[in-house]
Amino acid sequence: MNTILLLPCDTRPPTLELPLQLAKVAGLEMRVPPLEMLNNLNIPGDTTAIAAWLLEQAKTADAAIITLETLCLGGMIPARRVSDSLKDALARLEVLREVKHINPKIKLYAYGVIVRVAHDNDPLEEKPYYGQHGTALRNVSEWIDRVERGADTNELELAKQAVPTEILEDWLGTRERNHALHQHALEMLSEGILEHLCLTLDDTTPYGLAARDRRRLEARIDELGVWQKADVYPGADEVAAALLARALVDSSQRKPSVFVRYPSTQAENSIMLYEDRVLGELVKAHIRAAGGVPASRASSADLIFAVNAPAIKQAHRAPDFAVVDTANRHLAAFIDDICDDLKHTRAVTIADVAYANGAEPRFVKQLLARVDATQLAGFAAWNTAGNTLGSAIAAGICALNCKNKTALAEANFSRFVDDYLYQSIVRSEVREALENPSPFDLGELKPIAEAEIEKRIKPLALELYAKHFAPHLENTELVWHGSSLAWSRLFTGVFPLELKVKK
Repeated sequence: MNTILLLPCDTRPPTLELPLQLAKVAGLEMRVPPLEMLNNLNIPGDTTAIAAWLLEQAKTADAAIITLETLCLGGMIPARRVSDSLKDALARLEVLREVKHINPKIKLYAYGVIVRVAHDNDPLEEKPYYGQHGTALRNVSEWIDRVERGADTNELELAKQAVPTEILEDWLGTRERNHALHQHALEMLSEGILEHLCLTLDDTTPYGLAARDRRRLEARIDELGVWQKADVYPGADEVAAALLARALVDSSQRKPSVFVRYPSTQAENSIMLYEDRVLGELVKAHIRAAGGVPASRASSADLIFAVNAPAIKQAHRAPDFAVVDTANRHLAAFIDDICDDLKHTRAVTIADVAYANGAEPRFVKQLLARVDATQLAGFAAWNTAGNTLGSAIAAGICALNCKNKTALAEANFSRFVDDYLYQSIVRSEVREALENPSPFDLGELKPIAEAEIEKRIKPLALELYAKHFAPHLENTELVWHGSSLAWSRLFTGVFPLELKVKK
C-alpha cells in the first residue's frame, strides 16, 4: 500500500493533521480534499465537489478512509443539523459503489458517528434549539431508552411534555435519518463494497438514544454475520487514525499483538466520563478497531499500550484526590514499567485518560523526567477517553511500520504541545484571562484569545523541545508557525509546527 485517501469528519488538527502525520510516519502518501470543500464547524462541506474529488482520486489510490457524514451530509457536525433528506444522503452514499467500479482493487474503510446526545446545551454544534431545550431533550433520550429496556412509560410521557412537539419530531427525525444511513452502510459492508466499517458513539452514556441505536446496529450486524469486518464502540474524532492503522495491518496481513499496562489493578473497571462502558472494555474495543489483538505478556508483544488511568473514575480537573490520584494508583511503578519496556526496545504508546480533555500534569512531568520522549511509539491525552485511546493505539501501530523517525518525533511532539501544554495548562489560563467567555462562541474575543494563546504556549513549546526532544534528535530543528483556534471557541487550538532536518 502506497497511497491512501482521507475524507475527514472536519479540519481540526486531531481529525485531519494527526492522520496526515501518522501516514507520513508509515511512509504513505495521504491525499485529502482541498480544505474549502470541507465543513467549517456547522457549515456543511460541498458534497457534490467531495464526491467528484473522491471519484477522480480513487483511480490511483490503494485505499480510502471515508467519513460517511462528510460524504453524505457535509460533515460530522452538519450531519446533526442539516435537513437533507434520506434519499439525498443515500444517493451520495452510492458514490462508494462507483469508486469500486472505477478501481476494483481499492480498499474502502468507512466510519459513521451515531448522533450524540450532547452533554452541554450547545446551539452551534447541535440544532439551534438545543441551547434552550438541551436538558429536556437529554431527559427524553434517557427515558426512551429506559422504556425500551422495560421501564414504565409515565416518566417518558412527562419528559416529552417538556419539549415542543415540532422540535421533538425534528430532533428525532434527524437521528432516524442518520441511523438509516448507517444501516445502508452495513448493507454495503455485507456486499463487499466496504472493507471495514466502524460505527462509533460520540460523547455517550449508559442510557440514551445512542445506546438504543447501538443495539439496533449490533442486531443488524448479527443478522448479516459481518462482525469480522465491523466495530461498534465509543469514539468519533480519532477513528480516521484508527482506520489508517487497520489499513496498514491489513496490508501487512499480520495483526500486531498489544499488551496493556495500567497504574492500578482497579483501572480496568474505572468509569470514564463520556463513555458507556468501563475502561478495560473501551481499551479492548479500540485495539480491535485499529487491527490489533491482545497479548498476555509484555515480552512477546509487538506493542505496549500504557494507559494512565484512574483507579475509580475519570475526573475533569487535576488534581483530584477522590477518584483519580488515590492510594490504589501507583504512578512511579507504572513509569518504572514503561522505562523497562523502553530499555528492552519494546514499542510503547501512551494514552493518558486520567482526566478528560487533557493530560495529567503530574504524570507527564514524571514521564518526561525519566524517558526519552523521541523513543515513544505514540502519545495522546485529548478530549474523551475514546479519542485518546484511539489516537494512541493508531500512533503505536503506525510506529511499528515507521519509515521516518523525524516524522514520528514530530507527531509525538505535536500531541505533547496540544494535549499537555495547551489543554492542561494554557487553555484554562486564557479562559481566566478572558474572564470565562462563552464556551460556544468567542465572537470578537477570538483574535484576543489567539494572541493570548501564542504568548503563553510558544515559550512552553520551545522549552519542551529544547529539554526533551532536541538532545535526542541529531541535526534537527523546530520550526514554529504560530497559534490559532480551529473555530471560534477555546476548545481546539491549532499549532502548526515542523521538526526539520538541518541541511
